[in-house]
Order: sequence, then structure tokens, then C-alpha cells
Amino acid sequence: MSELRFPEEKPLLRGQDTEMESVDTFLSAADTDWKEHDIETPYGMLHVVIRGTPKSNRPAILTYHDVGLNHKLCFSTLFGYEDMQEITKHFVVCHVDAPGQQVGASQFPQGYQYPTMENLADMLPSVLQHFGFQTIIGIGVGAGSYVLAKFALIFPEMVEGLVLVNIDPNGKGWIDWAASKLSGLTSSLPDTVLSHLFSQEELMNNTELVQNYRQQISSCVNQSNLQLFWSMYNSRRDLEMNRPGTVPNAKTLRAPVMLVVGDNSPAEDSVVDCNSKLDPTTTTFLKMADSGGLPQVTQVCIISPGPGASIMSLLLVCHLILYQLRTSPVPSASMTRLARSRTASLTSASSVDGNRPRPCTQSESSEGIGQINHTMEVSC
Repeated sequence: MSELRFPEEKPLLRGQDTEMESVDTFLSAADTDWKEHDIETPYGMLHVVIRGTPKSNRPAILTYHDVGLNHKLCFSTLFGYEDMQEITKHFVVCHVDAPGQQVGASQFPQGYQYPTMENLADMLPSVLQHFGFQTIIGIGVGAGSYVLAKFALIFPEMVEGLVLVNIDPNGKGWIDWAASKLSGLTSSLPDTVLSHLFSQEELMNNTELVQNYRQQISSCVNQSNLQLFWSMYNSRRDLEMNRPGTVPNAKTLRAPVMLVVGDNSPAEDSVVDCNSKLDPTTTTFLKMADSGGLPQVTQVCIISPGPGASIMSLLLVCHLILYQLRTSPVPSASMTRLARSRTASLTSASSVDGNRPRPCTQSESSEGIGQINHTMEVSC
């Protein structure tokens, strides 16, 4: 286990605050290549937005958002960043909205049975079949991470890699269930969801970002549909995963996985627990210091301050995955530039924090002794 710490922090840019004021900016005139589709699945219709042309020898990038959000609110900042073109020009990108969560969705009729979290995972093969995708690289946040992980457990042959932000692999216990019910009685639905998305510190400070998301959740997502999704997420079961070697016939994610969480995120403990259930030789654990509940929106300082840094790391992960497939669509010049930037950042970080003691993490436990451990915690 190697730990790299980057003390720099860059707050949400003003331009990003402005962007949050209207989610329609995600499909602005500059993004006319995005095409919307409604795809029939065994458990109902799925709203999907796609850009690019599928290529048989390359996986598609498929995203799944968190509860309370949709693909625009969750991923517009990340995929709107200029450096993201380093990825999107080589891949088809497919954003999936959970049923009824897209902007302008009609309210489900009374008595509608919302798909379970397992059902949501079972809907994704219909998306792959519709567009002719052979495999995907999944990017999920919160509930979306759970859905993609479940999908990878059921259909491992369809997944080349996963980037899972704020994943909670465990179902709710009775105490958590009761607390959730009580919160629903004393708080509005948007405020209840905000406590899932943001830390108590962020909520107490009532930052402009929190205010913007409160307004967007209230106005851009159908509240009745959101309640159904929220209730189903809170009824999820444990993901049946165990680190290889810990139990007989252990089952875990086979594809390379990048776990991402902020150290001020309400999901921090859950992500650490998930890390302990995965194969350390194929897992990367990225932990952002001084980062809250939505690192893909605010900042990720893996290589340089700002949201572009997460894109750089994702580009490297995609390249490594495709290298294993003996195909590399990313130009070597781009990779040379990224590697040079990463080396410079790591050198700078080691000079600043070289003497700082390393905290113990899950992957430093006795479980990893005697085996090659590629799991890495990166605090930035």
C-alpha cells in the first residue's frame, strides 16, 4: 500500500455554480451530439443519453447517478470539463437515468412498483443490446455505484472496469431503517436526500453548492418518483462480495475497480468497508482530503487542482484497461503529457508530506500480507 497526499484544495469554481443554475446547459448548443433514447427493458423504460459511435473493439463509458440526482445534476460538471475530451473523443459515452428521475419525467401512477436495486442492474443489458455495446467501463455515484457493482457481479463478462464513487455495499439494518423513517417524518424529501449526498459539516455551513442542489432536487426531479427511488435504495440488500481468500468460494468484482470518496463524505466508512471486500490486486482506493460528498462535482486533486484531475486519472485507468485488451485508442502523446504531470505532482507532494506518518487502512491489514497488493489509498 502506498499513500500519496496532496494538500491542495480548489473549491467549486464560480463557473460551475452558474452552470448548476440551469441543468439545460448540459445539452446546450455546444453539445448537440448528445442523443436521447427511451429503451424498453424487462422492468420498464429507461431514459438514456448517448454521444459517440460504438466501436466493437472498445468498451463504452456508461454512467449511473446517485439518488436525488439525474445524469445532468450528477455528471454535467465532470463531462463538461474541457480535458474530458481526451476521453470522450475515443469512447462512446452513455448516461443512464434511473426510472422516472430524468428532467421532465412523468409521474408514475399510484400503485406503481418501482424496480428493486437488483432489477435496476438487470435493466442494463437491454441498454448494451440496444446500442450494440460489447462491454462497458462503468462510472457510478452512490446508488449508481451500487447498481453498477451489482451489474458487474451478475454480468462480469460485460464489464471492463468500474469507477465507483461513494459506494455503500451494505443494506440498511433495523436501526438505520428506523432512523431513515424518522427522518422522513421530520424533514422534507429534498433535505433528507441532501443528508445522503453531503456531510453534516457541508449542510451546517449551507454552502452555495448545497443551496443549489436543494433547489435543483426540488425543481428538476419529480418528487413522487424520487420518493420511490429513495425508498427502494434504502431497502437494498448487501452486495454479496468477499475478498478472495477470506471465505471459501469468495465472490467479488472481477474487473479493475477504482473506489473514490472524500474524507468528509457521509459515505467514507462504507467505501472503506467496500475496499475490504475487493481483490487488492485489481483495486485502487482514492480518498480525497478536505473533500465532501460530491468529489466529481467540487474538486479532485489527484494530479492537479480542479475537476480535470479526476479526468486525468480516469484516462489513465481507461488506458490501462484497454492496454490489457491489446488496444489503446489514447494517443501516446497524450499519455506522455499525463504521465509527466502525474510525476511532477507526486514529486511535489512527497517533498511536502514526505515525513508525515501513514495512517493504517483496511488494505494494510494482515489479509494482505504475503501477496502483491496493488490497492492504493490516495489522499489529496
